[in-house]
Amino acid sequence: MPIEPRRSLACALISFALLSLTVLVGCGGKAKQAAEAEPPTPVQVDDVTRGPIDVIVNANAVLFPFNQANVTSKISAPLRRVLVNRGDHVKAGQLLAELEDRDLTAAEQESRSQLEQAQSAYQTTTAATVPEDRTKAEADVQADQQAYDAAKKLYDNRVDLVKQGALAQKLADDARVSMVQAQSTLETARRHLQAVQQVTGAEQQKNAQALVNAAKAHVDSAAAQVAYASVRSPIAGIVADRSLYPGDTAAPGAPIVTIVDITKVIARANVPVKDAASVMVGRPATITGPEGVLPGKVTVVSPAVDPSTTTVEIWVQADNPGEKMKPGGTVQVSIRADLIKDTLLVPAAALLNSDEGGEKVMVVQQQGKDMLARERKVNVGIREGNRVQILGGVNEGEKVITSGGLGLDDKAKVTVKSEEDDDDDDAADDKK
Repeated sequence: MPIEPRRSLACALISFALLSLTVLVGCGGKAKQAAEAEPPTPVQVDDVTRGPIDVIVNANAVLFPFNQANVTSKISAPLRRVLVNRGDHVKAGQLLAELEDRDLTAAEQESRSQLEQAQSAYQTTTAATVPEDRTKAEADVQADQQAYDAAKKLYDNRVDLVKQGALAQKLADDARVSMVQAQSTLETARRHLQAVQQVTGAEQQKNAQALVNAAKAHVDSAAAQVAYASVRSPIAGIVADRSLYPGDTAAPGAPIVTIVDITKVIARANVPVKDAASVMVGRPATITGPEGVLPGKVTVVSPAVDPSTTTVEIWVQADNPGEKMKPGGTVQVSIRADLIKDTLLVPAAALLNSDEGGEKVMVVQQQGKDMLARERKVNVGIREGNRVQILGGVNEGEKVITSGGLGLDDKAKVTVKSEEDDDDDDAADDKK
């Protein structure tokens, strides 16, 4: 190719490149001017403060009644009638059901008749039999004493006559034998009287009293059986279940009616071991469910860890006005486990998700005449309502963006407006 055409082509290419560069420089300048002319983003800010924050332990829980009773029968008998239905409120001691008790009533009456017989026998023993035996024994002693005295007197007389030679010795010996026999009979009568006084009377009375006591025990047992036929509520509450109806046979230990007391409720939560370590009995707590929020306190912290879930069971008890919350429902418990007295705090609205993972806040800084939003990655600690503990990334007194910070780039220009400005803007919009 000739040299001249080559030079012409090179010059044309150089000219095109210069023209393109000029166009690009012109466009870049305009973009920079547009960026510099873009108005700052209005935002709201709040201070990074230092203060106390509660350690809150949150967990899902299941509601249980404060008290519950499965009312059973102690005897096996057909149901004559049931006086309550599901949903009825009952008082402690109220009659719930009655069992057939005609045979039991007859048995009680029989036992009472046997008691009357035993008491009558006791009266006879103490008032007639024992005194009669004592009187007879005393009379025997008196008669035997007289017989002995007469035999002794006869013997003494014959001994005197033998000494005088007026009577044979054999007759004196016969009188002596009679005296000895009379003396022996007297001693026997005396021992019998002593036995009657000390042994026989006491034993007869003791035996009669034992019969009376046994009869009383039979009466008490029969009366208890009759009482068991009336089934009463051991607690106040609501009838939650009724499993038997008139004509059904109530078996011992089988529930007839189930009563629950839900004037208070207990929320049982399984809390991870790490969180449960700071929870103590008596700490304030709340139970939150579809029916509202109930203030309460921790009543039980299990001393053992469930090996299958590695959690600790914690009970929160609360009053249940109007019995709105029902057992079996799922609720959330919030326990104030501890208090951190001095830490950095920011509003929860200031937290944003970082593109690199974790969380961040946008801090407002003055740079010359402009106010810029600066991105700060933060370490978040405890959350309590609309306050969040910050473990690092910001300093006390700095301003963090609480509204308008979403989508802001680092070093973006901002202007701070108050909540009153927002209210004025809303009012103006409403007028339009």
